[in-house]
Amino acid sequence: MSSIRFFHCADLHLDSPFKGMSDLPSHAFKRLRNSTFDAFQQLINDAIQERPDFILIVGDLYDGEERSLRAQQIFQKGMEQLALYNIPVIISYGNHDHLSGKWTRFSLPSNVQAMPAETETITLHIRGMNVNITGFSYRERHIPQAMVQSYPAAKDREAIHIGMLHGSIRGDATHDVYAPFTIEDLLSKQYDYWALGHIHKRQILHENPMIVYPGNIQSRHRKELGVKGFYDIELSKGQATYNFRPASAVVFEEIEVDCKEILHANDLLKVCAEAIDGFRKEYGAGLVWLHLKNIDERARTLFEDAQLAEWVDIMREEQENEMPFVWIQAIAVDLSSISHYKPTFASESVLQAINEWSDDEMKEILKELYQHPKAGRYLDELTTEDLKNLRFDAEHLFKLGFQ
Repeated sequence: MSSIRFFHCADLHLDSPFKGMSDLPSHAFKRLRNSTFDAFQQLINDAIQERPDFILIVGDLYDGEERSLRAQQIFQKGMEQLALYNIPVIISYGNHDHLSGKWTRFSLPSNVQAMPAETETITLHIRGMNVNITGFSYRERHIPQAMVQSYPAAKDREAIHIGMLHGSIRGDATHDVYAPFTIEDLLSKQYDYWALGHIHKRQILHENPMIVYPGNIQSRHRKELGVKGFYDIELSKGQATYNFRPASAVVFEEIEVDCKEILHANDLLKVCAEAIDGFRKEYGAGLVWLHLKNIDERARTLFEDAQLAEWVDIMREEQENEMPFVWIQAIAVDLSSISHYKPTFASESVLQAINEWSDDEMKEILKELYQHPKAGRYLDELTTEDLKNLRFDAEHLFKLGFQ
């Protein structure tokens, strides 16, 4: 049996505002604000060059339910480019761009088909083969119930069956629950491929049949490190091959800098500049967090005599005229190799209390910040993983205070 080829992407988040990053130089912030559009255009360019049989976009095309005019216009133009080459596109809307939002509508060209709120199957005819693509769009922002039950089981064994699902694995406490499912739920439908969206981490949950999260196509904050993009899939009955295609316009990454035997400020600046230059050559534009490791007792004084913010400012000045831009978001100094923390009964009691705080107690401690009329609107809802990281950071800072 012949195979089909398609692109699987999700979570474009077009026109993401990149909150909290407006301190970048104007040219860098403009590049960052345009990065979701640039990544989207990379997807379009690859499709025009490679001519897949169709493209699947599984939810959260837009960053917000209002779907900005600019984002819609750019998306429409991208679809019109694909229409010139007769490339069909199947889309579903997710929790960010659900159907109950209010926006000024753009009409999309005829090569684009959107999934409705009720689960539906769209059939494409490709080289004499039926390709049944089943999915739905979010009617409202939050869908807590399992939608996979509404997907019909595959019956036509000659056809290829693909499921589109924007949702999360049931029981995964690191993410809010949206249209939850289990691997067994998906396998029970006997589909040939499951195209997932919603989780921004690229991962393959199952090989045969493939169950795939492509991740988002452009990082938006520190939790989304690394190169982002989409999958290029070749699929036939019982077999699939995949190839990751990068799309990131600006790469977010942590860079480890080996500071072994560093004694002077100019030596530290040199190794950091070399690390940034290596990143630039490999990835191009980026936002980076420098993690300085192997700090010994002699080098520790470099950070006692100068604040980290001052180091950041100097490094940013050194990189100011380098292109493409690499913006140093922050520096972290790993002093674990010279830790002199000595536990006492009092300090160990405090550490035990930190580790025993419940999620509700942590949220109570942070309540004033999250209820602040100005700060609160810029903060994402705390997940279980966020609270775990806060406990870890609190413990680490507490120990530093005893050194």
